[in-house]
This record gives sequence, C-alpha cells and structure tokens, in this order.
Amino acid sequence: MKEKEYASMSKKRAIGNAVSYIILILISIIWLFPFFGLVMQSFRSYATEYGGMVNYIIPKQFSLDNYRFVLSNQTNFLQWYKNTVIIASFVAVLQTLIVLCVSYALSRMRFTGRTFLMRFWLVLGMFPGFLTMICLYFLLKQFGLTQAGAVPGLILVSVASCGMGYYVCKGYFDTMPKALDEAARIDGATRAQIMVQMIIPLSKPIIIYTALVAFMAPWCDYIFASYVAFGNDKSYNVAVGMTRWVWTNDYQGYFTRFCAGGILVAIPVTILFMCLQKYYVEGVTGGAVKG
Repeated sequence: MKEKEYASMSKKRAIGNAVSYIILILISIIWLFPFFGLVMQSFRSYATEYGGMVNYIIPKQFSLDNYRFVLSNQTNFLQWYKNTVIIASFVAVLQTLIVLCVSYALSRMRFTGRTFLMRFWLVLGMFPGFLTMICLYFLLKQFGLTQAGAVPGLILVSVASCGMGYYVCKGYFDTMPKALDEAARIDGATRAQIMVQMIIPLSKPIIIYTALVAFMAPWCDYIFASYVAFGNDKSYNVAVGMTRWVWTNDYQGYFTRFCAGGILVAIPVTILFMCLQKYYVEGVTGGAVKG
C-alpha cells in the first residue's frame, strides 16, 4: 500500500510540475514576444523594406543599416548615450553613499526627533514628484541648470532628496546584530570606522541593490529629462532624443531606427542585472525583513 501511495504521490507531483512548467513557458513566451519583435524590427532595413507597416515580424532581409545610422554622425545618439551614462553613473554613486549614511544613522543611532523625521519623510514620499516639476524647473533655471546645463541639473535633482529612500537599506541594517557595533565601540572605534570597516563589507547585497535602483531611474527617465533639457538637442538623454525621432514626419522610417537604439540602450542594463541578479535578490529580501 505504501509503495502504491508513494507512486501515486510521485505521479501527481510530476503532473503538477509539468503543468506548472507549461504555464510558465507560455507566460515567458508572451512576456518575451514584444522584445523579440523589437530585436527583429531593428534588423529590418528601411531602404530594402521601405520602413512601412508590414505584416511579418522576422525581416525578409537582415540588415545593420539602422545600427549604422544610429551610431553615425547623422544623429546625436552617441551624445545622448554619453549624457545618460554620466547622469546615471553619478546618481548611482552619490545616491548610494547618501542612502547608506542615512540608513545607518536611522538604524544604529537613537537621537531626538528620529521617529518624527522618519514619519515626516514617509508622508512626504507619498506625494508624487510631478507636483514639484514647475518649481524645480524655475529653480534650476535660476542657476543655469536647464537646457545646455541640463546634465548637472538632472544629477542634482535626482540626488537632492534621495535620503528619503532609506526604507529597504535601513531594514537590511536592522537585521545585523547591534552587538557588532557595541563590541567595536568598546575597542575605541568611531561610528565612521564601524560603518566603513564593519557594516559596509557585510552589506554587499544591499549596496548593489541600492546602486542598481539609483542607476535605473535616470537611465529610463523621460518626463523630467524632457522638461529640463527642452529645446537643446545636445543635452537630451537617450529616452528624450529617441522619442523625438518618432515624432518626425517620417515616423515609419525612424521606427526601425528607434528599435535599434532601444536595443543599444537595453544592453548595459541587461548585462548589469544578469551579473548582479544574485545580490539584487538578496538585497530586496534582506531589506524587507525588518522596517
């Protein structure tokens, strides 16, 4: 009887696993289909297939014309790409440093107004950033940080209030035993030494998570970037610049070029996530344990 029951359970488990895998495969195909179409369209030449609307996905003739156009001197794509990399890199580094410092202070230190400050930031975080767009634009304009100076302006705006995004990082620090800090304090270590020499080396997952999140925000930013850099082509990031392509009268011709640019934009982010996925997941799960 036990052997029959075991065989029956194994059969049910195998059927359940097979159904689960089939469902997951179907979901993956549906999810990946638009990306597959984007890649295929980027290899469709406007010259050979007229760039118009077609009823097929895989090109009849593969071509690199779109990539040659995107990377040529006919466009400012490389300048837009450079602007995006500069903004995203500076924001990732500065935001990570600030968030780590704020999170460490709120997690490890007890001071007057700490609870009020955390609640106040929580309430402020509920208001969308779009409410301050007009105010921020005129403020940046007073300092010459719009249009031609849009790159440093976007960096400043992204870094200015990043300390309020301490929640996940603080939750990760809360999981670390405070006995480490107390032992180091007894040995004469300062707060800065404890953070740099003890806490940071143990916080690799949350550091990578914070840096990736900070990097992704300006990399994909369109609304505020278009608002600040409006009218100055050389200050656009890739999202704003490529959107201007599909706004032209030659929409169908620029669509395949837009797809090629989208692939080039997605490559570095995809590589980052593939290489750092393990630490990203650990950072999210570790920071969600405590608040």
